Amino acid sequence: MTIDLARRTAAGPGGAIRFTPIEYRLLAVLARHAGGVATQRLLLREVWGPDHVEHPHYLRVYMKQLRDKIEPDPARPRFLLTEIGVGYRRIAGGA
Repeated sequence: MTIDLARRTAAGPGGAIRFTPIEYRLLAVLARHAGGVATQRLLLREVWGPDHVEHPHYLRVYMKQLRDKIEPDPARPRFLLTEIGVGYRRIAGGA
């Protein structure tokens, strides 16, 4: 999968992938932190704003949606990994 943050586009083996605005913002934050861990608080603050850092259920719902769109097997993610109790890691070169 390739992500072009400047053009706000993403493509996989099957062509262009459509994301909701929130899914795209979440993916963009993860892309900027590729290889490292983006904490839940960071993701919530950057995607939903500072008033939502105490609502991690938002994050779980949207991470599932992203995995459904970009993972070959969403039940066994290879590109968007959960770091339990911390946040999420996007594997560079994957998603």
